[in-house]
Amino acid sequence: MAAPEILTFGCRLNAFESEVIRGHAIAAGLDDAVIVNTCAVTAEAERQARQAIRRARRERPHARLIVTGCAAQIDPARYAAMAEVDLVLGNDEKLKPESYRGETARVAVGDIMSLKETAAHLVDGFENRARAFIEVQQGCDHRCTFCIIPFGRGNSRSVPVGEIVRQAHMLTEAGFRELVLTGVDLTGFGADLPGLPRLGQLCRRLLALVPELTRLRLSSLDPVEIDDELWRLIAEEERLLPHLHLSIQAGDDLILKRMKRRHSRAQALEACARARSLHPGIALGADLIAGFPTEDEAMFARTLALVDEAGLDYLHVFPFSARPGTPAARMPQVPRALVRERASRLRAAGSEALARSLAARVGSIAQVLIERSGFGRSEHYAPVRFALDDSVAGSIRAMKLVGADPDMLAGEPL
Repeated sequence: MAAPEILTFGCRLNAFESEVIRGHAIAAGLDDAVIVNTCAVTAEAERQARQAIRRARRERPHARLIVTGCAAQIDPARYAAMAEVDLVLGNDEKLKPESYRGETARVAVGDIMSLKETAAHLVDGFENRARAFIEVQQGCDHRCTFCIIPFGRGNSRSVPVGEIVRQAHMLTEAGFRELVLTGVDLTGFGADLPGLPRLGQLCRRLLALVPELTRLRLSSLDPVEIDDELWRLIAEEERLLPHLHLSIQAGDDLILKRMKRRHSRAQALEACARARSLHPGIALGADLIAGFPTEDEAMFARTLALVDEAGLDYLHVFPFSARPGTPAARMPQVPRALVRERASRLRAAGSEALARSLAARVGSIAQVLIERSGFGRSEHYAPVRFALDDSVAGSIRAMKLVGADPDMLAGEPL
């Protein structure tokens, strides 16, 4: 029998949830199923998902084809209308075991905005992954003008600290050396919990209560919502990895205001400078959007200049994509060709930044988490290749970094 095939698009949270889905599908006996866990962050992400749905039906004509994720939550009718699709599940429904036992209608998508809490979903393994994710938070209370994701994920809901600790124990006992905390708005963690714990407090308690946890990594952070306790951990705690990914989005204050972001250009630069002062050598990444509505060349130039001014090591660049129903979709649009051209220039700046960052690490010693034979990632999340040996995926090897290509380090195991 074929195993259920999970096609995952988008964020780390989706990657985690795909493992929850996998467990439910196996328990329900859906061995010959294809489950597409969609993303709605851009129109391109949705196009890729629809393409994958059609390809999956061609390649596995008799499989049960289930579509879920943010795109399915936001526009279930669109996916229900596809002849290839057997079942459409919303983002809440996809995490319920009964959804895979034939106990729902063909389209099962509830009101995501009505949800007030989120559960800790236990996963006993991550297929083909050396690290494991823990979902600590769902949804978002902010309403950035370009973002459709709150309508796919709902309002912010946090997992209780005790449940997070319990899952961390389970995953470390299963052999995972590195855990990644993930959520839709990670720095929004705790605002709905008793006592209002912040993300820094969660990390402090997690590291104290799970001493066998070797490496703790964080996913995307809002630069102005990093709390004081988290800053202290960045400075003091070796097990909290020296790698921050910041949701900056733009380097021009007027564009940031039109995006309805909560930080200014100066605050983004301040966060990067503070991180480097507290932990020299820390790796800093950022999300940046090219071609936001009303962006002129001078505004774009300030975003481009931010890459060097902030000392960013890598970028995730998104060409602006108007999402129907968002305020940004009603603003004056930048021509698509210009959006693509600006995205290309940002990516080129990101490639140069990464090449410089990797070259600067040559000669140092890195602790590399082995992902597969001959490849792993350092504590800074830098990709490292090395001569094939008997290193086991999920193990950590000390390596001397002996060379660098523009996008890869070369290591020699010690």
